[in-house]
Amino acid sequence: MIAALLTGLTILSSWATATPETQAINTLIDGLHRDADRGEFQSYFDRYTPTAVFMGTDKTERWTIDAFKQYAAPAFADGHGWSYTVIERNVEGDGDTRWFDEILLNKKLGHCRGTGVVQRINGEWKLAHYSLTLLIPNDIAAAVGVSTQEADGLIEP
Repeated sequence: MIAALLTGLTILSSWATATPETQAINTLIDGLHRDADRGEFQSYFDRYTPTAVFMGTDKTERWTIDAFKQYAAPAFADGHGWSYTVIERNVEGDGDTRWFDEILLNKKLGHCRGTGVVQRINGEWKLAHYSLTLLIPNDIAAAVGVSTQEADGLIEP
């Protein structure tokens, strides 16, 4: 708990010294995670471009924003979508297209990485692409790889 609090203070401190564009992008992404946690469907999806793509953790999870809305609707229906705590985030690039990566913590999945592309459209930052992946420590990656291949039917259990 204390480590998470200190990490959060470090993130807030580094974001406070960011450029106005980076601050706006951080606000967009922080709002995305807050909306998901609170199950605020409309404001969550208003943060994406109309042609956005969301990539989930499963190999089958590549969704247009409309397909992602259909997938997410039941999760948001009870007023709570999903919860990720931001551990760190990096924003790169310049101009009207930027990209970011972030390390997140989720109670069920552990550490994850979110990566994405944002675009400034009519003066407002929107998510054009977001990808969520599981972070697997190298010392267990081979075992996870075997489990994945078994699940996919590529090798016998």
